[in-house]
Amino acid sequence: MSVRTYHDPLHGGISLNDKHPAESMVMELIDAKPFQRLRRIRQLGPAFLTFHGAESSRFTHSLGVFHLARQALESLLRFDASLEEHRGLLYGAALLHDLGHGPLSHTGEEMFGMCHESWSARVVREHPAIKAPLENYAPGTAAGVADLLEQGLTPRNVIKTLVSSQLDCDRLDYLLRDSYSTGTSYGQLDLERILSALTLAPDGELAIHPKGLMAVEHYLVVRNLMYRSVYNHRLNVVCNWLLEQLIRTARQLGPAEVWADKTMGKWLWEPEAIDLEAYLANDDLRTGYHLMRWQEEAPLPLANLCQRFLNRNLFKAIDVEHLNRVRQLEALALARKLAEQHNLDPGICCGLSHQQIHGYHPYKGGLRLWDGKQLKALEHASPLVASLSNPADASWLIHPGEIHEELQQQMNILDSAA
Repeated sequence: MSVRTYHDPLHGGISLNDKHPAESMVMELIDAKPFQRLRRIRQLGPAFLTFHGAESSRFTHSLGVFHLARQALESLLRFDASLEEHRGLLYGAALLHDLGHGPLSHTGEEMFGMCHESWSARVVREHPAIKAPLENYAPGTAAGVADLLEQGLTPRNVIKTLVSSQLDCDRLDYLLRDSYSTGTSYGQLDLERILSALTLAPDGELAIHPKGLMAVEHYLVVRNLMYRSVYNHRLNVVCNWLLEQLIRTARQLGPAEVWADKTMGKWLWEPEAIDLEAYLANDDLRTGYHLMRWQEEAPLPLANLCQRFLNRNLFKAIDVEHLNRVRQLEALALARKLAEQHNLDPGICCGLSHQQIHGYHPYKGGLRLWDGKQLKALEHASPLVASLSNPADASWLIHPGEIHEELQQQMNILDSAA
């Protein structure tokens, strides 16, 4: 018998015992090379340039999601013992849900145009070190996990809900973990109350007991605040935009002018040729090494972008959400004109970035309250949740710091004249 414990800063000891078949499977999956790669993928991408403690990995987060899924299942087994037959499916999906993330997590998806859900499913279906433990646990588990991750298909929808929904183990862990690592206080949740309030509605779907209403309201408010204060923080938006420009510039310059190893060459110029090996070979270390090389030896436009990122000489951003789209484009044109006057390339240093925050989707798997007698949509029971259904927009004018004061002054003049 083998027992191991991962000491997590949030959840304490996460213990696994190989005498339990599902936990033995999890131990094998953790030891597999594709899962170990997640140690080299930052959970929050380039947010470490804004929040210096944001260094946690997808590996750490994935362990946390598995841990919460195991707790949630134990809670729900009180209401339906037949869920036990789906334990392996839940454990596999919770642990492997981020297996297909590329460098810098979600930022990498925008940089390279990848979809991590599709790649997660592909790794599960095709990589022997991942597929074998799942199939050894029970034939068909690998296909079941892949179908859940990519298409949301599962024999019991409640299993899918625990992995991907508006109140899933993924969100519960990343809100807590990202708040912890960024040093913000918004992400504190009453996790124990939420998990204890999980129940099953008469249709067998996940529901919340009314005793957990305030904890769930708090969770949804926390998620909204974390998006506003961390995920869509002004500097985080700038970093994401900068990295997208950087990769776009490298692709435009082409292999004749930009050095890249075989793996990065495929990611940049032959994305259709990326196979499983080439995909898993890229991570934060390989991408970071290329940025360092490009800073030293790439053509000037790309070298300057790499220098800005690596040395945190970031662009500035002005909030232009109060302007209509025509005025925003006028402001962008003004920024580009000023950049040219300072001998800067406006094509790679000026742009608009738009974000939209959805606090709660009542029509996309909306949450429900079940007290044993009455089933009610969460937004109908809580005016606070109903208020979170309205999306919030954000628009930023990104530009080099060299023109910031002049741009701000001229925009103020335009605003006063409007």
